Amino acid sequence: MGQLSDQVIILTGASRGIGAAAALELAANGAKLCLSARSASSCSGVLEQIKNSGGEAFAASCDVSDYAAVEKMTAETMDRFGRIDALVNNAGIVDPIGAIATSDPDEWAQNISVNLVGVYNGIRAVLPHFLKQSSGVIINISSGAAHGPMDGWSAYCSGKAGVYMMTRATALEAGEKGVRVYGFAPGIVDTDMQGVIRASGINSVSQIPRENLAPADEPAKAIAWLCSDAASDLAGQELSIRDETLRKRIGLSV
Repeated sequence: MGQLSDQVIILTGASRGIGAAAALELAANGAKLCLSARSASSCSGVLEQIKNSGGEAFAASCDVSDYAAVEKMTAETMDRFGRIDALVNNAGIVDPIGAIATSDPDEWAQNISVNLVGVYNGIRAVLPHFLKQSSGVIINISSGAAHGPMDGWSAYCSGKAGVYMMTRATALEAGEKGVRVYGFAPGIVDTDMQGVIRASGINSVSQIPRENLAPADEPAKAIAWLCSDAASDLAGQELSIRDETLRKRIGLSV
């Protein structure tokens, strides 16, 4: 049995990239999963791999920017498993990429709705359960963009900066009540999002060759580790996969 044996975890953005890799890693460590994506069918490949390996999971269609949808997904998870032990707020988008002066206001607002409001919605839905059981883990996927502006990424940087403060606010309110909250920056990972960034040709990140990007299994291992008791002393912090001390603790190469 894994270090997360019988832990029930909600994972948003679970259909691909870091989310898909994290789903497989969490399941391999014994977790029972709610795999969330805008379309549940997009998680079918990940779900099949988990079930073929003897894991337990289900997929839920959920637009994280819609609180009613997040609340419904949370209720379905409770109905299926009887409890929730962790939430991984992984769902996110990078568009629109471009200058503020020519940006589309609706697209800009949609980025904030997914990247920031979506994180709030997830926390708001699970936190009453966590407070009632005096335990729970919340992992908000962060970014270096939370701490420094990038050309063409005004929406993404603003949203991730808000997630950083949401992590701190949640830790302040719930940290002493048994809830462990983390911000986690996974680095520059070989995902579909990076394909969009490269295609834009805007800012230095778009110029990084694909062969120099990190594999998704590295942040996946980190997410599973953060869900475990081994990371309890780091609760309330904003963490980066680039930190060598953290990598050593997780078991990643340095």
